[in-house]
Parts: sequence; structure tokens; C-alpha cells
Amino acid sequence: MAKHTTLHGKHEAAGARLVEFGGWSMPIHYGSQIEEHHAVRQAAGMFDVSHMTVVDLDGDRCRDFLRYLLANDVAKLQTPGKALYTCMLDERGGVLDDLIVYFLEESFFRLVVNAATRDKDLAWIEARAAAFGVIVRERDDLAMIAVQGPQARERAASVMSADDGAAALALKRFSGAQIADLFVARTGYTGEDGFEIMVPARSAPEFWASLVDAGVRPCGLGARDTLRLEAGMNLYGQDMDETTTPYESALGWTVALDPAERDFIGRDALLRQKEAGVTHRLVGLLLEDRGVLRHGQTIGDSGVVTSGTFSPTLQRSIGFARIPVDAGDTVAVDIRGRAATARVVKAPFVRDGKAQIKV
Repeated sequence: MAKHTTLHGKHEAAGARLVEFGGWSMPIHYGSQIEEHHAVRQAAGMFDVSHMTVVDLDGDRCRDFLRYLLANDVAKLQTPGKALYTCMLDERGGVLDDLIVYFLEESFFRLVVNAATRDKDLAWIEARAAAFGVIVRERDDLAMIAVQGPQARERAASVMSADDGAAALALKRFSGAQIADLFVARTGYTGEDGFEIMVPARSAPEFWASLVDAGVRPCGLGARDTLRLEAGMNLYGQDMDETTTPYESALGWTVALDPAERDFIGRDALLRQKEAGVTHRLVGLLLEDRGVLRHGQTIGDSGVVTSGTFSPTLQRSIGFARIPVDAGDTVAVDIRGRAATARVVKAPFVRDGKAQIKV
């Protein structure tokens, strides 16, 4: 039976269409996925992302542990509140998960990992934390609401006290802070500015209602998917997983091989792959013919569409695909037995409401 977030009653009351996702009953939309998408691009929308897993790490050797656990290097995090996007790899270099890590204090870091990988991630982290004396705490007492869009920060700040709202608005991109009983981070998964706000689960429904009153539109997972794909952001389980490395998933920029003496899980495998070269790469696609790109469509003998949708902003079909490195500037996608031409492009497709590619 699917689990419910603390906001489940709000979704039901608003008439959301609910589906199971990662073991949770989540809203796919509240009536119009397209209108919700445009609300985020043009004003402010919000998502219940309480199914994501918040994990706190405590211990004097937290930094050492994370430098071993993660492919990106938390040595980059020197200012309290600063965040880092990274992959967590297995020994073969496969992506166990992609996550955000926050540096809060030298002995206190916070991770946010994906819902579908919760059990696997917690077991992996806990099994390796003990050697460093690090305590792992899942924060299931917290809900999380993502408020996104060009007006998102101002509308979210308006439901806080004057001082707390000013503190939230002062946050720099990709950083977070504890503000009263909220942990506010200027991060997101839509290609728009905004906040991801962790709130005590008991007060989340009231906070959600206050955001609605401030003009923030509730949005479902359908719009979240079209927004993240327009923004060129990978989805775990589709665009990368344990069978692919960051170099095969357009995430090489998240791998910190320097300094050479830092030993992290998967490093040796990545070094071997980098020396040998990858055979396939993840690229953006813009469909030039009629149809819609969808996950699983094949491209030639060994290419595949990993994510695909119709872009409400561009009014064209877009997607990600893993294709041979020697593929050209266009590829033929098998759409229901018909070869459709797609142009290889560099993501993102849309950022801050504006097209980033020529359509």
C-alpha cells in the first residue's frame, strides 16, 4: 500500500489525481498539467516533495566520510549553508543515486536523496558511516515543499515574519539556512529560481495553505517532470542508474578527480573509463518530425531515449538519449515503427523561462 505524505489530505481536498510514485501516493496534477507547468515558468508554483528523504549526518569526521562516499568533493563547501550536487557511486562507478549535500557545521551535514532509492541509500550510507564514527539520522519528522518560479521567493517570503522573510530572500543560490522552524534552501528542480523548504511535518498543512493564500499554485509530478526536462536535469532511474557512470550520463562535471590523493568509492573505475573513453553519451534531443519522444524508444542499434516529453514552453518534443559517441548531429528515433528525425542539442532547453536552444 502506498505511503501518504503529511500533505495528502490537502491534495485530496484540492481534487488532485493521485498516482503511486516511489512507494508514495503523490499528485500527478490538480486538473491541468500544462497550466501548472506555465504557472511555474511565469509566476509561482509549488510541489509536495515530502517523499524525498532527508538524512542528517553527525560526527567529527563527517567531512572525511563524505569525501570518501561521494564523487564530488565536499572540500569545496567552506561556507555554512552552502550546498553541492553530487552522485553517490558503487565500486564500479555506477550511479547509486544523485543527491544534494549541505554543509551546516563541521560536524553536521545534511543530505537529500531520492524517494525511490531511500532504502538502498540508507543501507549503503549506514554501512560505511560506522568506520568514520558518523551517526546517520533519517529526518522523517520533516516535510518538504518546493516553491518555484520567477515570483516564488517573494511569495514564499510573504508568509513568513518580516525578519524571517528577509533572511530567506538574502540566501544565495545553492545555499540554505535554518530560519525559525524552517530550513530554507535556494535550490530546485525546474530551471527556475525558488526555494525548497523543509518544514516540521505537523505544521506542513498549515504552511501549504498559507502559500496557496499567497498565490502559489499547487502543482503535481507531471509538471515537475516537464519542467526538469526542459531545464536539462536528469531523472534517476531513467537518465542514469547503477548501470551507468557519470561520464555516460552527462554528469562528468560532478566528478572531482582532484586532488589525486582523495580516495572515493568508484574512483578507480572512473579513472579506467576516462582513460579508455566511453562508448555512449547522454545528449539532448529536439524532435524535428511529428510525434513525441518517450522513454524507451530506440535509436539505431544501441541508442535509446531515456526521457522524453512535449515541451509546453518550446511547443516541441524534447528528450534525453544515450547514443554512441560517434553519432552525428541528427539521429533517427523509432516512434511506433516510423523513423523520426531528431536533432542533437546541448541541454538545458529552457532556463529562467527562456529558450536556450534554437527551435
